[in-house]
Amino acid sequence: MAAKAILLAVIFLAVPVILYRQFEAADQEKQDLLLRSVREQGHLLGQALLPLLGERPALPQIGQELARFADSVTNVKLLFQPPGGGFFYIASQPVVPPANLDVERQELEQQGILGRLSASCDGELPVAFRYAPPDGNDEVVTSLTPLKTASGCWAIVTSFAAGSLPGSHLGVPYWATPEVKFAAVIYLATVVLTLTTFLSVRRRLRHFTERARAIRDHGPGAGGFAAQNEIPELGVVAAEFDRMVEVLRSSADDIRRAAEDNAHAFKTPIAVIRQSLEPLRRGIAADNQRSVRAFGLIESSLDKLDGLVSSARKLDVATADLIDTRRAEFDLSALLGRLLHEHADTLARHQLTLRGNIAPQIIVFANEEMIEVVCENILSNAISFSPRGESIGIRLAPAGDRAELLIGDSGPGVPEADLGRIFERYFSQRPAHDPLDEHSAHFGIGLWIARRNIETLGGTIVAENRNPHGLLIRIQLPLATAARTIPPHAKAPPRLS
Repeated sequence: MAAKAILLAVIFLAVPVILYRQFEAADQEKQDLLLRSVREQGHLLGQALLPLLGERPALPQIGQELARFADSVTNVKLLFQPPGGGFFYIASQPVVPPANLDVERQELEQQGILGRLSASCDGELPVAFRYAPPDGNDEVVTSLTPLKTASGCWAIVTSFAAGSLPGSHLGVPYWATPEVKFAAVIYLATVVLTLTTFLSVRRRLRHFTERARAIRDHGPGAGGFAAQNEIPELGVVAAEFDRMVEVLRSSADDIRRAAEDNAHAFKTPIAVIRQSLEPLRRGIAADNQRSVRAFGLIESSLDKLDGLVSSARKLDVATADLIDTRRAEFDLSALLGRLLHEHADTLARHQLTLRGNIAPQIIVFANEEMIEVVCENILSNAISFSPRGESIGIRLAPAGDRAELLIGDSGPGVPEADLGRIFERYFSQRPAHDPLDEHSAHFGIGLWIARRNIETLGGTIVAENRNPHGLLIRIQLPLATAARTIPPHAKAPPRLS
């Protein structure tokens, strides 16, 4: 979005500059053509008057001659500089008030034109300037043609009223012309309208995004797209989004139900087989090693089948959770405390102790059921890999705007080359077990589900080897935006020994 905004700004800045330069060049060509025409007229006028401007010019006759060349548009004035003196207005057609002539002469002097003319009285001086006489009608001087005679220096000045040639802007910067000002107003209005529309669409799309996030996090209680939509053009889209969300939620519920039904359907015959084996086991003589081993293989296979059914159920439930992931604030500290209490017997049976510390009231914004599955899988892995008499380390503490959970075992660890692969589906570093081993029903999906759940909830999960041995799982989850502070009287749970 930011890149598009920058591109839009560059376009809005570049286009008027390019167009302005193109139109300015075209206007300059037009003005140059007009000036050449007027200056050529002044040159011809000078040549026509030259015979009358001898040593003794007939001033009344000169005025009559000027009237021949002046018209409704062009004004002609004649200046004269006697030897050693300044310039004086001799005649003008049409007749110009003396006050106007004084303003024009001052403008010629300020621009240094009369000074250069006094020095040489030679060559045509290109001019194009505008001045405001006392009568309020702007005048544009377009040419000044000097004529050097024995009596002195003559100068023929041609000009016209600024309003007499529509479309001519001689003496005015192009940016100050009415056309450019009008175009600038229209362009600025277009820019404002475009930016307003852009910002409005951006704001509405952000609202649409927030609505999608609320629906994802809070489920049906957050309402739908159509009910919260403020853009009429998106009404049909909002309705389709609502239907899509409903289909996804219905699909997630169907997957969960199917997972439970399938697990129940498979586990029932497995349980029947186990129960049916008991009478047969009791009828086998203790010295019949072949039959004893056969029963061991059957029970090991049943364990594997039972684990496979449980793994398939976990995969289906994990898929449903990804489709319909609802987030809420919950106390991660309390969840961990409950899980450790539930695993107390398992830890005692494996002769394992817990070490570490769980900070109180760490409130995270996530899906509690998905996080519980993650903690169950990692804790189960830590227990299964830790030798008897060792310890498992657990620590939960805030880390900036995130909650950091560390779970470390005392097992053999993982080769460095495989650290990044332990979160892959069906990848397992467990050694080959005897068929009767209690851990033979692991299929390498626990850590894969853990990573998928954590990343879906906006967190991170990484693994690293401990020193001198063991594996550490590091999980970070976003804290709740309105996380509750720990009351001064709150009692922290005891440190894990």
